[in-house]
Amino acid sequence: MDLKTVFDNNKAWIQNKLQADPNYFNELGEGQSPELLFIGCSDSRVTAEELMGLGPGEVFVHRNIANMVSGTDLNAMSVVEYAVVHLKVNHVVVCGHYSCGGVKAAMQSADLGILNPWLRNIRDVYRIHKDELNAIESEEKRYDRLVELNVKEQCVNLIKTAAVQKAIRERNLQVHGWVFDIHSGELIDLKINFVKYLEDIREIYHLD
Repeated sequence: MDLKTVFDNNKAWIQNKLQADPNYFNELGEGQSPELLFIGCSDSRVTAEELMGLGPGEVFVHRNIANMVSGTDLNAMSVVEYAVVHLKVNHVVVCGHYSCGGVKAAMQSADLGILNPWLRNIRDVYRIHKDELNAIESEEKRYDRLVELNVKEQCVNLIKTAAVQKAIRERNLQVHGWVFDIHSGELIDLKINFVKYLEDIREIYHLD
């Protein structure tokens, strides 16, 4: 890619926006009030706003490899805190996607350097659900199911945070687990029953 093209595209984009609305950038500079925090994968094929049909100011976005929500990741925790406490979003979505390279890499016996501790979190998801996953004969379907289970586990990690628990209690913040089907473009709501799913850990974590 010629980087000059990027700046040329930017200029054309500015002109298109101003032609449609001369006050576009003035209004954009006034601040943001998104309703939704979207935690997704950094995969270049998955663009959060575009796949939801939303524009600037409508969604707060955090992306990393395999859409992880780790309590030791200060970046992710800062985003969650800011979105939930200060922006007061009403919905938080963890969105994975089929054919996720991070999920597949986690299940391969290879030294991936600095990625090793990051992907170990996904291997832990596999360990927790190994009986179900090992019963799936198709490797592709097994990876797809691991993508879904990883979304569920990251939603659990999200609900463990103090900011999310407080927001659920005080203003009914909603947590959602979605998967993006990269082969069809469809967003799939996994419709996770968190009450049932979290029963086993209620003795350890105070959950609302």
